[in-house]
Amino acid sequence: GNHAVREAIHSVFLYHAIRAGLDMGIVNPAMLQVYDDIPKELLERVEDLVLNRRSDATERLLEFADTVKQKEETGRTGDEWRSGTVEERLKHALIKGITEHIEQDTLEAHQKIGAGLKVIEGPLMDGMNVVGDLFGSGKMFLPQVVKSARVMKKSVAILLPFIEQEKLEGGDTSTAGKVLLATVKGDVHDIGKNIVGVVLGCNNYEIIDLGVMVPTEKILDTAAAEKADIIGLSGLITPSLEEMVNVAKEMELRKMKQPLLIGGATTSKVHTAVKIEPGYSNSVIHVKDASRSVPVVAELLSQERGVPFRAAMKKEYEELRTQFSGAERNVEYRTLMEARNNGLNIDWEAEPPVVPAQTGTFELTDFPIEEIIPYINWMFFFVTWELRGKFPDILEDPRVGEEATKLFDDAKEMLQRIVDEGWLTANATYGIYPANSQGDDIIVYEDENRNSELTRFINLRNQTRKEKNVPNLCLADFVAPAGLGHNDYIGAFAVTAGIGVEQKVKEFEADHDDYSSIMIKALADRLSEAFTELLHEKIRRETWGYARDEKLTMEELFREKYSGIRPAHGYPACPEHSEKETLFNLLQCEKYGIRLTENYSMMPAASVSGLVFAHPASSYFFVGKIGRDQVEDYAKRKGMTTANVQRLLASNLNFDG
Repeated sequence: GNHAVREAIHSVFLYHAIRAGLDMGIVNPAMLQVYDDIPKELLERVEDLVLNRRSDATERLLEFADTVKQKEETGRTGDEWRSGTVEERLKHALIKGITEHIEQDTLEAHQKIGAGLKVIEGPLMDGMNVVGDLFGSGKMFLPQVVKSARVMKKSVAILLPFIEQEKLEGGDTSTAGKVLLATVKGDVHDIGKNIVGVVLGCNNYEIIDLGVMVPTEKILDTAAAEKADIIGLSGLITPSLEEMVNVAKEMELRKMKQPLLIGGATTSKVHTAVKIEPGYSNSVIHVKDASRSVPVVAELLSQERGVPFRAAMKKEYEELRTQFSGAERNVEYRTLMEARNNGLNIDWEAEPPVVPAQTGTFELTDFPIEEIIPYINWMFFFVTWELRGKFPDILEDPRVGEEATKLFDDAKEMLQRIVDEGWLTANATYGIYPANSQGDDIIVYEDENRNSELTRFINLRNQTRKEKNVPNLCLADFVAPAGLGHNDYIGAFAVTAGIGVEQKVKEFEADHDDYSSIMIKALADRLSEAFTELLHEKIRRETWGYARDEKLTMEELFREKYSGIRPAHGYPACPEHSEKETLFNLLQCEKYGIRLTENYSMMPAASVSGLVFAHPASSYFFVGKIGRDQVEDYAKRKGMTTANVQRLLASNLNFDG
């Protein structure tokens, strides 16, 4: 963590290496000092070490490094920057994400400059332009950008009363463009969308955020009324992909011209090219993450570069479709009957089902958050903030380690407040039930007599042609078939750690604090996944007890080294979301504060649900693309129309609907 000394060592090495003939090197310019600016005492000790001039060079530098670190830390908390002009102070506060003096400095700037709009267009945008440049060049990271946005929003909020008055007096302002963002109908996930909004806002784009579960009509009507330059769609669950297709088609019917941006965890450039882009004659572009949103939007709206950029994107997506079509033709599929005949054959005599210690439905309400925290997989927390690396190694990463450590400290501080002040409530309901398979269905019985069917889970089977002795899997393969004399069981669960999130988000947003708003959503997501990990362990070792002697480390849990599986509907082994209705009715999830939207997204967003399979032969797998014969068979078993099933499984069809 002693960056001053580390950067000095880098600079000294490069300085002397270049003079000695070094032709090429890979460096991080953000982690270098100017050689001439290195303090004399530090320079002497570093050169003693790098040039091996003294036998005690290491000891002398380590001793001196402690004093440098103390000065560095004192400097960080000092107020030397407060002696600059108000413009310099605002710029510094924005770049460093400091909110402590923002009201004082904003009012002073307004008094000095004389107009709220000029404060925004002047020192505030000067600072945000630096933030945008640093982020774009990789010298600043997403958490820092979001903190900068917090400063900007607080300052703008202070200026708003002045701006409104100035507008009445004939003033006006301009932005780089107007971007409308929305999470599509039936989907409640918006962390990524919110981050994109913050990053674009930092680059002087006006953001219209319609929130979550937004119908197509509202998105397009608002875009027209507000004269939006660009429309951005977000979604997490797979039905959202079809909603995005519908939006593109409706934009074409309305003869709209705005570019359409696509983002979200289940989206991809290939899906955008194959399924969405053909429905709209204007630009449709997939944006992988927040860091890519600024250059894409800038190119699209550029007077000089916009037309050639759009043409290049169209050509790239056409080529992607061609490549995809060619790859698809090389994949062979079995008929549903052939796939079923090639299913997994478990020797139930050799590996009979484990009788659970307890059966029935259970609950864990208002579960202590502090008991969940140790099960958090922090790697995915950092991924949310676009900081990628293995935890805890990321904290020592030479490029992102410092910012990752600050982010981790902020997360731990908020977690403590969540525990101490009861911000969130964690509930779970789960059950273990008598079950047997029947074809590709899993029958859940009322009781151990197995005479009365309580419900059934209807599953899909992989139809890709496999190599010899490789089965076409279905979840039903992991449950003993009815009629063979083996009484089997299945588990089901639903958990949430998101009760209370929306209230805190409203409070943070009212305080113009996007950083804390995104932070609590990210932590709630991690807590719900951690709660799932804890619950699954409890089921394996206690309630079902099929792995009583299991002793796994957290690292082993995260690497899925446990026996059995816990697939979630919407994921590869069971990609069809409507089966959540069966699970939610079985567990009566609404009693515990978890419900489904019209497209089967769970609310609160920080919720997880799925099934539990105990047999050691069970494994995670991809259903992948399925044929028309399975769609028709599945529709019949579900009591749905074939058209509805095709809509629900649009991303899994190996034929054109």
